[in-house]
Amino acid sequence: MVKQPQIIVALDFSDIKAVLGFVESLSPTQCRLKVGNELFTRGGPDLVRRLVNLKFSVFLDLKFYDIPNTVAQACSAAADLGVWMVNVHALGGVAMMSAGKKALQSYGADAPLLIAVTALTSYNENQWQSLGFKQNINASVLHLAQLTQQAGLDGVVCSAEEAAVLRAQFGSSFCLVTPGIRLEDNAHDDQHRVVTPQAALAAGSDYLVMGRSITRSPNPQSLLAQLNGTLF
Repeated sequence: MVKQPQIIVALDFSDIKAVLGFVESLSPTQCRLKVGNELFTRGGPDLVRRLVNLKFSVFLDLKFYDIPNTVAQACSAAADLGVWMVNVHALGGVAMMSAGKKALQSYGADAPLLIAVTALTSYNENQWQSLGFKQNINASVLHLAQLTQQAGLDGVVCSAEEAAVLRAQFGSSFCLVTPGIRLEDNAHDDQHRVVTPQAALAAGSDYLVMGRSITRSPNPQSLLAQLNGTLF
């Protein structure tokens, strides 16, 4: 059985031609792809379909956060595009998340995974507290993950700093997707809760979201082959 890639490359590009040129250098056997808000706003559903048609598993990272009916319809629209994974904000609550999950039931085995964002990895503790939360980030993430599981979702987006606790709490079937992954010699840029791929996997992360570490590499495919060979 061929092992499925656990690295998700974040396509943080502002130019569609640049995205397609970059993707040509990658193999669907080596990575999955993440399409976020900026790229989706520029390229729309057509771009997502092109990536899916190239046999890539696509994580549509739009972080739906709205009334339950709107989120349900958005999740259905994502499933119609053939994406592998889509996400919502856990702060939307159980009713909203449950509506999204219910909307995917009719897709059966073709339904994308549905996960929830807990706390963005760009937050540090001071920034989190400034939003008015009484709990610290770790406690807040655990609470939001509990709501996510209660709603029947497949897992959460979290930093590796919370991954070990979440893995112990929710078991092996609860999917943990970890952004903010950097190689040891990379700059942190706008991320605060940053870890290496090795540390994230050791903490229990299932999928590693890596953007600039790979997109700025002179040879992305070679780097991916090296990472896949040494990490998994």
